[in-house]
Amino acid sequence: MIRHITCLLFLFLTSMHWVSAQDKITDVVPDTVLINGDTLVMLGDSLIIKEEIRPTFWKTGGNYNLSVQQVSLSNWAAGGASSFALNTGVNLFANYKKNNKIWETSLSVNFGFNRQSDRSYQTRKTNDNFKFVSKYGRELSKGFYLSTQLEARTQLLEGYKYFKENGSDIESRNLISDFLSPGYVQSSTGLNYQKEKDDFKFSSILSPFTGRFTIVLNDSLSQAGAFGIIPGDKVKPEAGASLGTSIDMKIMKNVNWKADLNLFSNYGKFGNMAVNFNSTISMKVNKYISTRIETILIYDENVYIEMDDGNKSRAVQLQNLINFGLGIDF
Repeated sequence: MIRHITCLLFLFLTSMHWVSAQDKITDVVPDTVLINGDTLVMLGDSLIIKEEIRPTFWKTGGNYNLSVQQVSLSNWAAGGASSFALNTGVNLFANYKKNNKIWETSLSVNFGFNRQSDRSYQTRKTNDNFKFVSKYGRELSKGFYLSTQLEARTQLLEGYKYFKENGSDIESRNLISDFLSPGYVQSSTGLNYQKEKDDFKFSSILSPFTGRFTIVLNDSLSQAGAFGIIPGDKVKPEAGASLGTSIDMKIMKNVNWKADLNLFSNYGKFGNMAVNFNSTISMKVNKYISTRIETILIYDENVYIEMDDGNKSRAVQLQNLINFGLGIDF
Protein backbone atom coordinates (compact mmCIF):
# COMPACT_ATOMS: atom_id res chain seq x y z
CA MET A 1 0.00 0.00 0.00
CA ILE A 2 2.77 2.43 0.94
CA ARG A 3 4.53 1.53 -2.30
CA HIS A 4 1.44 2.45 -4.35
CA ILE A 5 1.03 5.78 -2.57
CA THR A 6 4.71 6.58 -3.16
CA CYS A 7 4.35 5.88 -6.91
CA LEU A 8 1.25 8.08 -7.21
CA LEU A 9 2.98 10.92 -5.36
CA PHE A 10 6.00 10.65 -7.70
CA LEU A 11 3.78 10.82 -10.80
CA PHE A 12 1.89 13.83 -9.40
CA LEU A 13 5.07 15.79 -8.69
CA THR A 14 6.47 14.94 -12.13
CA SER A 15 3.28 16.20 -13.83
CA MET A 16 3.31 19.43 -11.83
CA HIS A 17 6.94 20.05 -12.83
CA TRP A 18 6.12 19.49 -16.54
CA VAL A 19 3.14 21.89 -16.41
CA SER A 20 5.27 24.51 -14.65
CA ALA A 21 7.95 24.17 -17.35
CA GLN A 22 5.38 24.66 -20.13
CA ASP A 23 4.04 27.80 -18.43
CA LYS A 24 7.54 29.22 -18.27
CA ILE A 25 8.04 28.60 -22.00
CA THR A 26 4.67 30.20 -22.75
CA ASP A 27 5.57 33.26 -20.72
CA VAL A 28 8.85 33.78 -22.55
CA VAL A 29 8.92 37.05 -24.53
CA PRO A 30 10.71 36.45 -27.84
CA ASP A 31 13.80 38.51 -28.60
CA THR A 32 13.68 40.34 -31.96
CA VAL A 33 16.79 41.38 -33.86
CA LEU A 34 16.91 43.27 -37.19
CA ILE A 35 19.80 42.46 -39.54
CA ASN A 36 19.86 44.12 -43.00
CA GLY A 37 16.10 44.33 -43.13
CA ASP A 38 15.50 40.69 -42.08
CA THR A 39 13.70 40.02 -38.80
CA LEU A 40 15.14 37.34 -36.49
CA VAL A 41 12.78 36.07 -33.76
CA MET A 42 14.37 33.99 -30.98
CA LEU A 43 12.05 31.85 -28.83
CA GLY A 44 13.91 29.74 -26.31
CA ASP A 45 16.37 27.66 -28.26
CA SER A 46 14.47 28.18 -31.53
CA LEU A 47 15.37 30.73 -34.19
CA ILE A 48 12.61 31.95 -36.54
CA ILE A 49 13.60 34.09 -39.54
CA LYS A 50 10.94 36.39 -40.99
CA GLU A 51 11.93 38.04 -44.25
CA GLU A 52 10.58 41.54 -44.69
CA ILE A 53 8.15 41.90 -47.62
CA ARG A 54 9.54 44.67 -49.81
CA PRO A 55 7.12 46.73 -51.92
CA THR A 56 7.26 46.33 -55.71
CA PHE A 57 7.27 49.58 -57.66
CA TRP A 58 8.01 48.18 -61.14
CA LYS A 59 5.75 46.00 -63.27
CA THR A 60 7.21 44.69 -66.53
CA GLY A 61 6.14 42.22 -69.19
CA GLY A 62 5.27 41.73 -72.81
CA ASN A 63 4.07 39.47 -75.59
CA TYR A 64 5.61 37.87 -78.68
CA ASN A 65 3.56 36.56 -81.59
CA LEU A 66 4.44 34.70 -84.79
CA SER A 67 2.30 33.26 -87.57
CA VAL A 68 3.49 31.52 -90.73
CA GLN A 69 1.62 30.34 -93.81
CA GLN A 70 3.04 28.38 -96.73
CA VAL A 71 1.42 27.06 -99.93
CA SER A 72 3.49 24.96 -102.33
CA LEU A 73 2.04 23.95 -105.71
CA SER A 74 3.51 21.82 -108.45
CA ASN A 75 1.60 20.83 -111.61
CA TRP A 76 -1.60 21.81 -109.83
CA ALA A 77 -4.53 21.40 -112.20
CA ALA A 78 -6.75 23.84 -110.33
CA GLY A 79 -4.20 26.64 -110.79
CA GLY A 80 -2.78 29.06 -108.28
CA ALA A 81 0.67 30.10 -107.14
CA SER A 82 3.09 29.02 -104.44
CA SER A 83 3.33 31.50 -101.61
CA PHE A 84 4.85 32.10 -98.20
CA ALA A 85 3.64 34.59 -95.58
CA LEU A 86 5.02 35.59 -92.20
CA ASN A 87 3.79 38.02 -89.58
CA THR A 88 5.50 38.68 -86.26
CA GLY A 89 5.53 41.26 -83.51
CA VAL A 90 6.68 42.04 -79.99
CA ASN A 91 5.03 44.24 -77.37
CA LEU A 92 6.88 45.32 -74.22
CA PHE A 93 5.92 47.45 -71.24
CA ALA A 94 7.54 48.77 -68.06
CA ASN A 95 5.35 50.60 -65.54
CA TYR A 96 6.49 52.34 -62.35
CA LYS A 97 4.26 53.55 -59.52
CA LYS A 98 5.34 54.91 -56.15
CA ASN A 99 3.39 57.18 -53.84
CA ASN A 100 1.96 59.91 -56.10
CA LYS A 101 4.22 59.33 -59.12
CA ILE A 102 3.71 57.13 -62.19
CA TRP A 103 5.91 56.38 -65.19
CA GLU A 104 4.54 54.11 -67.91
CA THR A 105 6.45 53.05 -71.04
CA SER A 106 5.48 50.73 -73.89
CA LEU A 107 7.09 49.60 -77.14
CA SER A 108 5.34 47.84 -80.02
CA VAL A 109 7.09 46.54 -83.15
CA ASN A 110 5.26 44.54 -85.84
CA PHE A 111 6.44 43.28 -89.20
CA GLY A 112 5.05 40.99 -91.89
CA PHE A 113 5.59 40.07 -95.54
CA ASN A 114 4.41 37.62 -98.19
CA ARG A 115 6.21 36.07 -101.11
CA GLN A 116 4.40 34.89 -104.23
CA SER A 117 6.21 33.18 -107.11
CA ASP A 118 4.15 34.40 -110.08
CA ARG A 119 4.72 38.17 -109.86
CA SER A 120 7.46 40.63 -110.75
CA TYR A 121 8.23 41.75 -107.21
CA GLN A 122 7.81 38.47 -105.37
CA THR A 123 8.40 39.65 -101.79
CA ARG A 124 6.21 42.46 -100.46
CA LYS A 125 5.67 43.65 -96.92
CA THR A 126 2.20 43.47 -95.41
CA ASN A 127 2.78 44.91 -91.95
CA ASP A 128 5.35 47.41 -90.67
CA ASN A 129 4.73 49.41 -87.50
CA PHE A 130 6.94 50.89 -84.78
CA LYS A 131 5.37 52.68 -81.81
CA PHE A 132 6.94 53.98 -78.59
CA VAL A 133 5.00 55.71 -75.79
CA SER A 134 6.31 57.02 -72.47
CA LYS A 135 4.23 58.91 -69.90
CA TYR A 136 5.20 60.49 -66.56
CA GLY A 137 2.69 61.90 -64.10
CA ARG A 138 2.21 63.24 -60.56
CA GLU A 139 -1.11 62.69 -58.81
CA LEU A 140 -3.14 65.81 -58.02
CA SER A 141 -6.12 64.01 -56.53
CA LYS A 142 -7.38 60.44 -56.63
CA GLY A 143 -7.23 59.25 -60.23
CA PHE A 144 -6.13 62.61 -61.69
CA TYR A 145 -2.52 63.30 -62.70
CA LEU A 146 -0.56 66.15 -64.20
CA SER A 147 1.21 64.23 -66.96
CA THR A 148 3.65 64.59 -69.81
CA GLN A 149 3.55 62.05 -72.62
CA LEU A 150 5.97 61.37 -75.48
CA GLU A 151 4.86 59.28 -78.46
CA ALA A 152 6.90 58.25 -81.51
CA ARG A 153 5.65 56.31 -84.55
CA THR A 154 7.31 55.20 -87.77
CA GLN A 155 8.08 52.13 -89.90
CA LEU A 156 11.21 50.02 -90.43
CA LEU A 157 11.51 49.40 -94.18
CA GLU A 158 10.58 51.00 -97.50
CA GLY A 159 6.98 50.97 -98.66
CA TYR A 160 5.92 50.78 -102.32
CA LYS A 161 2.85 51.33 -104.45
CA TYR A 162 2.58 48.58 -107.09
CA PHE A 163 0.90 49.27 -110.41
CA LYS A 164 0.82 48.44 -114.14
CA GLU A 165 1.12 51.08 -116.81
CA ASN A 166 -1.80 51.35 -119.24
CA GLY A 167 -1.44 48.70 -121.91
CA SER A 168 1.52 47.04 -120.20
CA ASP A 169 1.71 43.65 -118.50
CA ILE A 170 4.91 44.56 -116.68
CA GLU A 171 4.41 45.57 -113.07
CA SER A 172 6.13 48.69 -111.70
CA ARG A 173 6.39 50.27 -108.28
CA ASN A 174 6.89 53.69 -106.71
CA LEU A 175 8.51 54.42 -103.36
CA ILE A 176 5.90 56.03 -101.10
CA SER A 177 7.42 55.66 -97.60
CA ASP A 178 10.60 54.72 -95.74
CA PHE A 179 12.13 54.57 -92.26
CA LEU A 180 11.33 57.90 -90.56
CA SER A 181 9.56 58.91 -93.76
CA PRO A 182 7.17 59.53 -92.27
CA GLY A 183 8.01 59.58 -88.61
CA TYR A 184 5.79 61.27 -86.05
CA VAL A 185 6.92 62.56 -82.67
CA GLN A 186 4.31 64.07 -80.38
CA SER A 187 4.89 65.60 -76.95
CA SER A 188 1.89 66.57 -74.81
CA THR A 189 1.35 67.93 -71.31
CA GLY A 190 -2.03 68.03 -69.62
CA LEU A 191 -4.52 66.46 -67.25
CA ASN A 192 -4.54 62.67 -67.14
CA TYR A 193 -7.33 60.55 -65.63
CA GLN A 194 -6.52 56.92 -64.84
CA LYS A 195 -8.55 54.08 -63.39
CA GLU A 196 -7.21 50.60 -62.75
CA LYS A 197 -9.05 47.71 -61.12
CA ASP A 198 -8.43 43.98 -61.47
CA ASP A 199 -8.36 43.22 -65.23
CA PHE A 200 -9.46 46.69 -66.33
CA LYS A 201 -7.29 49.74 -67.00
CA PHE A 202 -8.40 53.05 -68.51
CA SER A 203 -6.38 56.20 -69.17
CA SER A 204 -7.19 59.49 -70.88
CA ILE A 205 -4.95 62.56 -71.18
CA LEU A 206 -6.25 65.91 -72.45
CA SER A 207 -3.48 68.27 -73.45
CA PRO A 208 -3.86 71.90 -74.60
CA PHE A 209 -0.06 72.04 -74.95
CA THR A 210 0.96 69.59 -77.66
CA GLY A 211 3.86 69.72 -80.09
CA ARG A 212 3.75 67.43 -83.12
CA PHE A 213 6.65 66.89 -85.50
CA THR A 214 6.34 65.19 -88.88
CA ILE A 215 9.70 63.83 -90.08
CA VAL A 216 10.62 62.90 -93.66
CA LEU A 217 14.29 61.95 -93.96
CA ASN A 218 14.15 60.30 -97.38
CA ASP A 219 15.46 62.85 -99.91
CA SER A 220 13.11 61.96 -102.79
CA LEU A 221 10.03 62.03 -100.56
CA SER A 222 11.19 65.25 -98.93
CA GLN A 223 11.70 66.95 -102.30
CA ALA A 224 8.21 65.83 -103.33
CA GLY A 225 6.67 67.43 -100.22
CA ALA A 226 5.24 64.13 -99.01
CA PHE A 227 3.17 63.92 -95.82
CA GLY A 228 2.44 67.64 -95.74
CA ILE A 229 5.95 69.03 -95.27
CA ILE A 230 7.38 71.93 -97.28
CA PRO A 231 9.29 70.49 -100.31
CA GLY A 232 12.94 70.12 -99.38
CA ASP A 233 12.37 70.28 -95.62
CA LYS A 234 12.94 67.32 -93.32
CA VAL A 235 10.71 68.30 -90.38
CA LYS A 236 7.32 69.96 -90.07
CA PRO A 237 6.54 71.32 -86.56
CA GLU A 238 2.96 71.92 -85.40
CA ALA A 239 1.42 73.24 -82.18
CA GLY A 240 -2.05 72.23 -81.09
CA ALA A 241 -4.23 70.28 -78.68
CA SER A 242 -4.54 66.53 -78.31
CA LEU A 243 -6.58 63.83 -76.64
CA GLY A 244 -5.08 60.41 -75.97
CA THR A 245 -7.21 57.57 -74.63
CA SER A 246 -6.30 53.93 -73.98
CA ILE A 247 -8.10 50.92 -72.57
CA ASP A 248 -6.87 47.47 -71.59
CA MET A 249 -9.46 44.98 -70.36
CA LYS A 250 -10.37 41.32 -70.17
CA ILE A 251 -13.61 40.76 -72.09
CA MET A 252 -13.97 37.18 -70.93
CA LYS A 253 -11.74 34.28 -69.92
CA ASN A 254 -8.74 34.08 -72.30
CA VAL A 255 -10.01 37.06 -74.35
CA ASN A 256 -8.35 40.47 -73.91
CA TRP A 257 -8.96 43.78 -75.71
CA LYS A 258 -6.44 46.59 -75.88
CA ALA A 259 -7.04 49.82 -77.80
CA ASP A 260 -5.77 53.38 -77.97
CA LEU A 261 -7.02 56.50 -79.74
CA ASN A 262 -5.02 59.65 -80.39
CA LEU A 263 -6.59 62.86 -81.72
CA PHE A 264 -4.58 65.95 -82.64
CA SER A 265 -5.71 69.32 -83.97
CA ASN A 266 -3.39 72.07 -85.16
CA TYR A 267 -4.22 75.50 -83.69
CA GLY A 268 -3.71 76.95 -87.18
CA LYS A 269 -6.60 74.82 -88.49
CA PHE A 270 -8.34 74.02 -85.25
CA GLY A 271 -11.04 71.40 -85.66
CA ASN A 272 -9.30 69.41 -88.39
CA MET A 273 -8.29 66.21 -86.65
CA ALA A 274 -5.40 63.84 -87.24
CA VAL A 275 -6.72 60.45 -86.08
CA ASN A 276 -4.76 57.37 -85.01
CA PHE A 277 -6.66 54.35 -83.71
CA ASN A 278 -5.17 50.96 -82.77
CA SER A 279 -7.10 47.93 -81.55
CA THR A 280 -5.92 44.42 -80.67
CA ILE A 281 -8.13 41.52 -79.56
CA SER A 282 -6.14 38.56 -78.22
CA MET A 283 -7.74 35.15 -77.77
CA LYS A 284 -5.61 32.54 -76.01
CA VAL A 285 -6.14 28.94 -77.08
CA ASN A 286 -3.52 27.66 -74.64
CA LYS A 287 -0.22 28.82 -73.15
CA TYR A 288 1.51 29.07 -76.54
CA ILE A 289 -1.22 29.33 -79.20
CA SER A 290 -3.34 32.44 -79.72
CA THR A 291 -5.45 34.31 -82.25
CA ARG A 292 -5.01 38.07 -82.69
CA ILE A 293 -7.26 40.51 -84.51
CA GLU A 294 -5.41 43.78 -85.09
CA THR A 295 -6.95 46.93 -86.58
CA ILE A 296 -5.25 50.25 -87.35
CA LEU A 297 -7.14 53.28 -88.63
CA ILE A 298 -5.38 56.53 -89.62
CA TYR A 299 -6.63 59.78 -91.06
CA ASP A 300 -4.40 62.79 -91.67
CA GLU A 301 -5.44 65.62 -93.98
CA ASN A 302 -1.77 66.24 -94.79
CA VAL A 303 -1.36 62.76 -96.25
CA TYR A 304 -2.48 62.19 -99.84
CA ILE A 305 -2.94 58.59 -100.98
CA GLU A 306 -2.24 57.54 -104.57
CA MET A 307 -5.38 55.92 -105.96
CA ASP A 308 -5.63 53.19 -108.61
CA ASP A 309 -6.41 55.80 -111.28
CA GLY A 310 -3.14 57.62 -110.53
CA ASN A 311 -4.70 60.59 -108.74
CA LYS A 312 -3.85 61.50 -105.15
CA SER A 313 -6.49 62.20 -102.55
CA ARG A 314 -7.06 62.32 -98.79
CA ALA A 315 -8.42 59.01 -97.54
CA VAL A 316 -8.90 56.87 -94.45
CA GLN A 317 -6.04 54.40 -94.06
CA LEU A 318 -7.18 51.03 -92.74
CA GLN A 319 -5.19 47.93 -91.87
CA ASN A 320 -6.78 44.75 -90.54
CA LEU A 321 -4.85 41.58 -89.65
CA ILE A 322 -6.05 38.23 -88.33
CA ASN A 323 -3.24 36.02 -87.05
CA PHE A 324 -3.39 32.50 -85.70
CA GLY A 325 -0.12 31.12 -84.40
CA LEU A 326 2.43 31.31 -81.65
CA GLY A 327 1.70 33.74 -78.83
CA ILE A 328 3.87 33.93 -75.69
CA ASP A 329 3.27 36.22 -72.72
CA PHE A 330 6.17 37.06 -70.40
